[in-house]
Amino acid sequence: MPTFLTDNISVSVKPSYENKHSSPVNGRYVFSYTIEVKNQGDLTVQLLSRHWYIFDSEGTHSEVKGEGVVGEQPVIHPGQSHGYQSFCNLKTDVGMMWGSYLMKEVETGRLFEAAIPEFQLIASMRLN
Repeated sequence: MPTFLTDNISVSVKPSYENKHSSPVNGRYVFSYTIEVKNQGDLTVQLLSRHWYIFDSEGTHSEVKGEGVVGEQPVIHPGQSHGYQSFCNLKTDVGMMWGSYLMKEVETGRLFEAAIPEFQLIASMRLN
């Protein structure tokens, strides 16, 4: 499971291919990913927004920016974590994603970006 640590915030990702929601004959490959954002520092932080870079194996790419994650802007206290699951659709059976979260230290108001590690999106039939 890829993990990055930025300013005492660790971000871990576990991707998965969603066979039952995909339709390869129609060029639709659905991947889910589970994220854990853990506060390893001494200050409370809030996740304000996300910025994703998404690529498929044909070189098509997209950027996704938005507030929070899955409709939330979670506050994460020292030693605690916030987990969620989301998904993306690709037109190919292989791709990759990475990005960052805009974080705010609640006590100081300092803004910083926590890196989301690059991870591979590979349909299960490609692994066999």
